Amino acid sequence: MSSDFAQPAAATPEAGASPAQLGLARATALFERMDPAEAVRALEPVLATDPAALEAWLLMTRLRLALDENQAAIGLAPEDPRGPAAASRALSLLGRHDEAVTMAYRALMADPKNPLWHDRVAWALLTAERQFADAEQAARTAIGLDPNEAHYYFTHGLALDALGHVDQARQALLTSLRMEPDNPAAQHRLAVLNGEAVREEAPKKRGFKLFGRKKS
Repeated sequence: MSSDFAQPAAATPEAGASPAQLGLARATALFERMDPAEAVRALEPVLATDPAALEAWLLMTRLRLALDENQAAIGLAPEDPRGPAAASRALSLLGRHDEAVTMAYRALMADPKNPLWHDRVAWALLTAERQFADAEQAARTAIGLDPNEAHYYFTHGLALDALGHVDQARQALLTSLRMEPDNPAAQHRLAVLNGEAVREEAPKKRGFKLFGRKKS
């Protein structure tokens, strides 16, 4: 997982891209041009063609929130925990942290055995700069559910650092880096803890990446 949310993908589909990929690229470009209403119209056929397209759902959620259609965004794919999780991610990006935390917990309640949603809770709380003990517990639970995912140890390290448990945070980051040695975010955080790099200023309650490398 990187230390910040990924922005919408660049609208540069590869040659031979499918109509759905082209539609997603067009919607992304329209969103980047600050035309969310037209982006929604471009994205609707993509979701009609492929209702399971996670990237399209994430973008649609952000578009609905940008249009201040809160209930519509939250109601997207209501039977799927990815809906409230995506809304949580978008709300964190918008700085609406109370709602982001609520949506993260809603996703978790819908599918409590999925480590992704525990991780989303942890990041929603870390981004909101509150309830660090709850964030640490959520990150630890994600590790228990999937001990082979480096990203969850990274999240745990950040939560432990936020709690002031520097030695434990260092061990969590070292574990993450043993599993994923080329993660620059984990490398930097470890260097900060070791006094080898300057700690960046706390983010102004902006977002962090939701899903990590894996999607479900």
